[in-house]
This record gives sequence, structure tokens and C-alpha cells, in this order.
Amino acid sequence: MEKVTAGIIIKDNKILIAKRKTGKCIGASWEFPGGKLEAGETLEECLKRELKEELNFDVEVKEFVASSKFFCGNKEIELIAYRVIHLSGELIIYEHEEVKWVNPIELIKYDFTLPDVPIVKKVMECYCI
Repeated sequence: MEKVTAGIIIKDNKILIAKRKTGKCIGASWEFPGGKLEAGETLEECLKRELKEELNFDVEVKEFVASSKFFCGNKEIELIAYRVIHLSGELIIYEHEEVKWVNPIELIKYDFTLPDVPIVKKVMECYCI
């Protein structure tokens, strides 16, 4: 099973969401940014590397939030999300069509990828009190 990380990036009480490029597996829906685990990496190292590569962000990875399992073609993938604090770096979009900072309560308004839906629900439970 392939492992993929996702960051619930929090800055100024808002969460960063990103829209996937058209034509990628699971379509042009919204997601929490992150990426594939490489050999020899921890999940936390993977998430730090991916967020630097995709967004130009230096981050601190905090606690586990949620995970989900799904299939992309015939490949089983586990998406593992962590709360992340933005430390530095100006946002540069490399891998997505669009990104937005949104209030946690607004997450429900966006069409998220199916693997991200359980994570959205957990984030809304935790951050929309």
C-alpha cells in the first residue's frame, strides 16, 4: 500500500486548501496539500519535503489528525493527515491549479476529493467548536 501525507496547514486561524490539476488521479477537486512517501522517510519528513516542494513553505508537523484509504486505479493508497504550522516561506504554487486560505467552517463549501472527505469531517469537528 502506498502512503501519502496531507497537511492541515494553519495560519492566522485559516486552513490552506489546494485544487488539484485537471487530469490527475481523482480529478480536479480540492485537497489538503502533501504528497507521496519516499523510501527511508518518516511521514513527518515526507510532509515537510512535499510542502516545501509544492508551496515553498517551511513547516512544523504537529499531531496526527485522520487518515483514509482509497484506490486510484488498481493501487491502494492510504492518505495520512497531520496538523501543520506554517513557519516561513512565501506561498508559491507549483503543483496545483489554485490555493485558498479558508475558515474551517467554510470547508464544507468545497468539492474535496473522496479521500479527503473523512479528513474534512475530522478537521471540522476539531476546529469548528
